[in-house]
Amino acid sequence: MSPHAVTHISGDDHADSGWESETTDPGAAAYSNTMASRSCLQRYSNDEVHDLVVIGFGPASLAIAAALHDALEDSTPRLKTQQPKVRFLERQRHFAWHPGMLLPGAKMQITFIKDLATLRNPRSEFTFLNYLHQKGRLSHFANLSTFLPQRIEYEDYMRWAAARFQDVVDYNTSVQSVNVGETDSMTGAVECFQVVSSNQATGQSVTLRAKHVVIAAGGNPNIPKGLPSSHPRIIHSSQYATSLPDIFPSGTQPRSVAVIGAGQSAAEIFNNIPSRFPGAKAHLLIRGAALRPSDDSPFVNEIFDPERVDDVYSQHPELRQKQIALDRATNYSVVRLELLEHIYETMYSYRLQYEDEEQWPQRIWNHRNVTGISDVEINGQPAVQLQIQNNAGDYYARKGSKVEILEADLVVVASGYRRDAHEDMLRDLRHLMPGGDADGKRWSVKRDYSVEFADGAIQPSSSVWLQGCNEQTHGLADSLLSILANRAGEMVGSIFGQKSLRKAGSAVKGH
Repeated sequence: MSPHAVTHISGDDHADSGWESETTDPGAAAYSNTMASRSCLQRYSNDEVHDLVVIGFGPASLAIAAALHDALEDSTPRLKTQQPKVRFLERQRHFAWHPGMLLPGAKMQITFIKDLATLRNPRSEFTFLNYLHQKGRLSHFANLSTFLPQRIEYEDYMRWAAARFQDVVDYNTSVQSVNVGETDSMTGAVECFQVVSSNQATGQSVTLRAKHVVIAAGGNPNIPKGLPSSHPRIIHSSQYATSLPDIFPSGTQPRSVAVIGAGQSAAEIFNNIPSRFPGAKAHLLIRGAALRPSDDSPFVNEIFDPERVDDVYSQHPELRQKQIALDRATNYSVVRLELLEHIYETMYSYRLQYEDEEQWPQRIWNHRNVTGISDVEINGQPAVQLQIQNNAGDYYARKGSKVEILEADLVVVASGYRRDAHEDMLRDLRHLMPGGDADGKRWSVKRDYSVEFADGAIQPSSSVWLQGCNEQTHGLADSLLSILANRAGEMVGSIFGQKSLRKAGSAVKGH
């Protein structure tokens, strides 16, 4: 995970109606017991033409729900309707934010001020501080003297907020496609879209009509080429905490675990293995020379400020991509300095305890690239064998690359996410692209996150919007938590406001 994201581990993200208050304050308990049933958003029949259908109910969608609720309460911005017809569709069975990375002691990488609402409206009831107040922990949290809550607490905060909207969220629902609904009889312009989904438990298909569709589906685990995408002993980092009980039932544990990756998630898992599986050996395979720290210094952090999106979007595509490449060290393949120092101190202690590095409980294999994997058995138990290319300088200089073998009972791949789910969902609308459908052509978005359609293809009162997959046009913060509150306010203003908060602008190519 990055210093600015708590991975949209998805982004990309769902409400558990069975949550319980942990507070000892009777007033706060009474509030939380009624909170789930009270919301400004009401559910409407499937037959109604909805104003908005949102695909995915992670942090981005939750922030939109909170912003719309706040706007209905205080009339800022002034809305076209006080009874918006809104529905959220979520494939998970309940709200869960990166459950596979909720590791003991893991902290957030961004300040709690960048929560669902504070930067948009500090007086909103959906702020993290109000959550602490309602839970009866505000003064205790203040005593911690930190801006970085534990990740498990932040996930509970989002579940607490998500419970407010359970009446308008369809969980366990998988969206198949977005296609044309009704069209203008004179011009043929699309007046509304159809969102086709199915209940994953019953298989029942549901079609909702909506003037606006927001796709905020989060990221899908990215498994590098050369590694099997489905293997009982190879998992993505997003599955780490949730898959282990099935892979290693009570009373069993791996003897050796290989972690592939050099970012925050990889480092956290590598650090967690000794406490989760005492006696197991942990191997961290990285391509570079060393784990590197994330740059979260104040001036660099300004690239994640909400107002920087305008600057990024307005740049020439070539210049923008160069700048994003320079800024990647803030978010990709980097580790929080505090964790790096802890791991280094642990490795140093091994130097005092063991004469041979191969005896260490944890080892970092640098300059390594996994080139192949095969199934093996070790003492009658299934395992995998990794073929590893050693590109360390001394080997390369003397005799080229060296191939090594590593046997492991579990391989964890911390290789990030693909954020292209919208491409498949919008496949039935490709004929509405500017210039028509074309092989390999990707959707472009305007500054306000609305998809660019061909002129006259859709009515001005309708559109499709993309969230969390616009890094190449809107900057590194697009898939992170930093801009959620402000972006949600913009979305509500663009879709429901009497006047748009900003000009949409033309779409920028270079996706």
